Amino acid sequence: MFNMKLSIFSATRELEQKIDEMHDKIIESSLYFKEAFEIYLKEKRSENYRRASKKIKIIEAQADDLRRDIESRLYIQNLIPDLRADVLQMVENIDKVINEFDEVAHKFYIEQPEIPVQFQDKFSILVKQVSECAENMAIASRAFFRDFTTVRDYSRKVYFLEHESDKTWAALKQEVFDSDMELAHKIQLNTLISDLADVADLAEDCIDAVLIFTIKRDI
Repeated sequence: MFNMKLSIFSATRELEQKIDEMHDKIIESSLYFKEAFEIYLKEKRSENYRRASKKIKIIEAQADDLRRDIESRLYIQNLIPDLRADVLQMVENIDKVINEFDEVAHKFYIEQPEIPVQFQDKFSILVKQVSECAENMAIASRAFFRDFTTVRDYSRKVYFLEHESDKTWAALKQEVFDSDMELAHKIQLNTLISDLADVADLAEDCIDAVLIFTIKRDI
């Protein structure tokens, strides 16, 4: 199992390109999200942060268009019928992760949370962990179409990073509630911490599905 190297797209190169672009979008959104967060820590809701957040919004809209295009091609052109349902679910899962990046970035813009200095390092670590979790998920998901060994290797990285993000999430929440901030401030940061952790949880859900799809292909 997981040792097959064969593209399923021998006659559907245009569809392959669209799905590759979808995976590119999740990596792009992750990179811009990390950039946006570091800008927010330094400048709060500045014009630079607005521009960085806008980049994620544009990627999210592009990903929605790609998802609809892929769905249309799969049904109207009756491409890869044996794998259609799996590919549709995979594309929808990717779209959910990109949507989460966009929603969290927008939430920072709207709510303008004050992140005290003592929590900033752990926030940055959490952002890095969940972003890298999503990036590795994209690599594993892309490999589903060509290389089962790569699916396995990068899936392990996703599970590791998700587990690490859980530990950071728990420690950061405890520190927030142990602090002497106002309760409303604690609740606001607690919600944002959970929203960030949701990125890694969604990436893990994607990998769970990809591994099932991989096993089905290998039978």
